[in-house]
Amino acid sequence: MFGVLEWGYVLALLSACLIALILVLVARREAAAVRRQAKEDSRELRDHLRDRSAEIQSRQAQLRDEERDLVEERRALRKQRMRLLRREEALKEAQERLEALHLDGASRIEEELGRISGMNREAAKSALERRLADEARRSAAATIRAIQSEARSEAEDRAREIIVSAVERLAVSASSAAAVTTVALPSEEMRGRIIGKEGRNIRTFEATSGVDVLIEDSSSVVVLASFDPTRREIAEVAMSELVSDGRINPQRIEDALARAANEIESRTLQVGRQAAEQIGVHGLAEPIIEVLGKLRLRTSFGQSVLAHSLEVGQISAHLAEQLGADTDLARRGGLLHDIGKAFTGDIVGTHAAVGAEFLRDNGEDEVVASIVAAHHDEIPHETVESVIVQIADAISAARPGARRDEAAHVAQRLELLEKVAVKVPGVAKALSLAAGRELRVIVEPAAVSDDDVARIAAEVARQIELASSNSSLVTVTAIKELRAVATTGTAVEDDPIIGALTDH
Repeated sequence: MFGVLEWGYVLALLSACLIALILVLVARREAAAVRRQAKEDSRELRDHLRDRSAEIQSRQAQLRDEERDLVEERRALRKQRMRLLRREEALKEAQERLEALHLDGASRIEEELGRISGMNREAAKSALERRLADEARRSAAATIRAIQSEARSEAEDRAREIIVSAVERLAVSASSAAAVTTVALPSEEMRGRIIGKEGRNIRTFEATSGVDVLIEDSSSVVVLASFDPTRREIAEVAMSELVSDGRINPQRIEDALARAANEIESRTLQVGRQAAEQIGVHGLAEPIIEVLGKLRLRTSFGQSVLAHSLEVGQISAHLAEQLGADTDLARRGGLLHDIGKAFTGDIVGTHAAVGAEFLRDNGEDEVVASIVAAHHDEIPHETVESVIVQIADAISAARPGARRDEAAHVAQRLELLEKVAVKVPGVAKALSLAAGRELRVIVEPAAVSDDDVARIAAEVARQIELASSNSSLVTVTAIKELRAVATTGTAVEDDPIIGALTDH
């Protein structure tokens, strides 16, 4: 029998063995995990290298195609140069033949006149010189006109080829900016949550955002309609957040719209960076990138100004490449040519002059600023790239489907309705809905009594009739809302009972 001490030794030895065994198992498990992670990293690296290799091969193929096009264009230019040299030689030979004809004819006529009595030698010589000179001028003029006509025809054909090639390379849609945005609904139940009890939620969303909300029973999307692209974007972000969260009530709607409005600046900067990277323009100052992003919310005759600017940059770069000009400068000037439209209504002056001054103030090169200032012939063109940008601007604006006048007219009318309404004393906010058939006016609750609400609605309607020549019917709804907010010690979403009630 072992004593107590011996049993202690045995137990200690067993414990040490057990601990060692556990450590070995743990080490094996960690080693297996490390091997699995290494295999996963190796697989991801191989996939990345495979994708990168495919991208490089695609780029090499593109470069080969461009090199082939360049070789063909150079070959065509050499052929054209040879044709011009041959024409020049032909013209020189014709001139020499005319001179020889002049000398030969003069001698023959002089001999003939010598046999005719009564003809003065000097008079005959003078008449001969005049006739030969007239014949030479007529022949030379006819030859020059033929050469000029042929050269002009070839130049026009070449110009058409370059322009068609530039337009064909555009990978942009021909449709103009739309006035509606859609948000997908995950389920049919979500339609009821958006509408709310007795339409409370949808009315709150429309009144706060100034956007029409359209939901059909059989549709899987909610349609947001507004002439103002800023309101439409804020409403889209807020609606997406509400649909994703699932809990929708008037307070959450207002909070979501407020957050979406606060995120507009960051979204603007992000869009500006993406636009510059997409077209390959680098080194822009941050204020320029931010204003470039604002152009996504601007339209001209229904055409997105940012999409138009990207299109002009692409066309300018291709035209510059075909004509042997500075491709990077033309691309940069084309992208920034309409940047002044972001300040329309805020700064006095044409968008070309305002845009050029803004670029100078933010460190942009003077050559680029002069391209922007000259693209509507407000100042003389200083470089060939400036002319190229002007041509690209005209091509982008004139191509089929690029612009839509009626959308711009509708937007102007809706803006006019809101501007007229907010000028009436007591009006705090005005929102155009239903394509301008309805105008909601929010009055100041502290400054307007209940009895004056109807008077303000009538005054707004009267001012609209005076300011607008459009005879369509506009329903003016004046709203006075007095709201009081108090906060408890527990957040609603933290309370399981209230949170469950709110969700439904």
